[in-house]
Amino acid sequence: MSALLRVTKLTKQFPVKGSRSVIHAVNGVSFSQEAGETIGIVGESGCGKSTLGRTILRLIEPTSGKVEFDGADLAALSAAALRERRRDMQMIFQDPFASLDPRMKIGTILEEPLVVHAIGDRAARKRAVAELLDIVGLPAGAAERYPHEFSGGQRQRICIARAIALKPKLVVADEPVSALDVSIQSQILNLLAALRRELGLSYLFISHDLAVVRYISDRVAVMYLGQIVEMGSFESVYDSPKHPYTQALISAIPEPDPKPGGRQRTVLTGDVPSPEAPPSGCPFHPRCPQAMDHCRSQPPALRDLGMADSPHEVRCHLYA
Repeated sequence: MSALLRVTKLTKQFPVKGSRSVIHAVNGVSFSQEAGETIGIVGESGCGKSTLGRTILRLIEPTSGKVEFDGADLAALSAAALRERRRDMQMIFQDPFASLDPRMKIGTILEEPLVVHAIGDRAARKRAVAELLDIVGLPAGAAERYPHEFSGGQRQRICIARAIALKPKLVVADEPVSALDVSIQSQILNLLAALRRELGLSYLFISHDLAVVRYISDRVAVMYLGQIVEMGSFESVYDSPKHPYTQALISAIPEPDPKPGGRQRTVLTGDVPSPEAPPSGCPFHPRCPQAMDHCRSQPPALRDLGMADSPHEVRCHLYA
């Protein structure tokens, strides 16, 4: 069975105004995703997670590399063909208030994707809006209200309803719960999990919170300075992290009931290097407590340390 999404050596660079240098936001990322699978993308702020998600959907044009979705090379599609393909690829943005037009009623916002793609007549679209509101747990009367009349959690439910309006195959969720209170986060995560089961959705779930990603993901990809440094099933990555960066991230997850002699915290020193001038060799070596001499000059390759039925890839000279 072919993958739903296949990303090959995807790179995105942004020119620096007034300079010949560029910002290396995404640097040669490759992975594949099966239909119905959820992949969590985690890492610190500025590591390229959001840029990766937007570049995959061609909301930002890639500098190089290839993105194949459902067998089609997205870069090769015309504007009309890409618009048609977007029915199967949708996005949930981090800030629900900023992504909703404050001048439009919720019913109009939810109906807009159906209008753009000429789906149904006016009566059918109104019924579809009512069904979408019901699916995400909002009353039918919400269609006549404006975004500012809702709480943050309710607005995110509206964004989710808009994302699933066209019955997509893939949803890129960019930090969908980071701006919400913890109690509301659990409601939204439960909703996303339920929609995945009921609608057969695939998620590319972007977050800096490893505890959140563990709850919803089948596989986890850890990013650092535009690269994937470790990727595997959530069990193997969380229970047996290989990369020193992943080990530090997991050690920082709060424990609800810490016990004496339990998890030891790994504290990283220094700041994340600038993506405008990434370090030579391994980009993590300036902060790595296990760095060796050749880490400073030789970039490590992504190696598979897992078994055939459970790949576990890591980009680190410790496993050369």
